[in-house]
Amino acid sequence: MVKVLLNGTVLADSDKTVIVEGNHYFPPETVNKDALSDSSTRTSCPWKGVASYYNATIGGKTEVNDVAWYYPETKEKANNIKGYVAFYKDKVTFE
Repeated sequence: MVKVLLNGTVLADSDKTVIVEGNHYFPPETVNKDALSDSSTRTSCPWKGVASYYNATIGGKTEVNDVAWYYPETKEKANNIKGYVAFYKDKVTFE
């Protein structure tokens, strides 16, 4: 079981993460979407595709910008993480 926390708020919790390049990607249904808001940031990975980002927004206040990313559409080699959410290790606490 892997849990992601920010200031005591659980952002994600799952025993079915997929590890890619040392990052835990959480199935979308295991992510606390009430604590996240869409970011306008986008980046591109040559083998995964274009990533979208989330800000951590707790109690209506943005706590951390671009705390997590996901690939809404993936290239073929990354289909196993399509829609899955990964978090920056230096912005949250992992348990």
